[in-house]
Amino acid sequence: MNTAIASNTTLAEPTNITILHGIQWDTYQKLVRDLESQPGTKLTYDNGTLEIMMPLPPHERYKRLLGRFVEVTTEELGIEICSLGSTTWTREDLRKGLEADECYYIQNELAVRGKDVIDLTIDPPPDLAIEVDNTSSSMNRMGIYAALRVPEIWRFDRETLTICSLVDDEYQLCEMSLALPMFDAAVLMKFLELSLTMGETSLIRHVRQWVREQLAKSSTVLEES
Repeated sequence: MNTAIASNTTLAEPTNITILHGIQWDTYQKLVRDLESQPGTKLTYDNGTLEIMMPLPPHERYKRLLGRFVEVTTEELGIEICSLGSTTWTREDLRKGLEADECYYIQNELAVRGKDVIDLTIDPPPDLAIEVDNTSSSMNRMGIYAALRVPEIWRFDRETLTICSLVDDEYQLCEMSLALPMFDAAVLMKFLELSLTMGETSLIRHVRQWVREQLAKSSTVLEES
């Protein structure tokens, strides 16, 4: 499947979002610094428009579950990653910036290893970002991600999970993750559905066992070939 996705999806009416217009870049940067000690506040900036969002509990729960799936899988695969959570990513030359829900360097981990400052005009962007949409953002966050050249996004709107890959300047739907090809959208969605009836510790144990089973199957196929 290779279908272009819309820049925004209509979701629940927002009750935790403030929109400000005519905000200068320097003002946005000052707010980013001032709010560093308040990780529950998310800022999205696009050419003078600033959105301030206070995430709700479902948002935080699902973003961490998806993040833990990444972390468990890379542990089992022995892949080094750099987990940067809700880091603020900006490009002053583009007048754009946002905070990912979760983000990871995987293929490009070595390029940023040990760096305290990452400059997206020089350094690669994160290989994978996780975006949980459980309120209706007025901002084209996918467009900002595309401008920042983030190659892959897992996007969950509490009904559907999509894997989005950057092709030229827009995101296309993909069946499989490029960063972690073990996952497709259906498998990720199945694990999220299990979280409704299974405790988090048990769920993560279940995901880890699934990863080990996939690795065992792959080893068997290689031995037989």
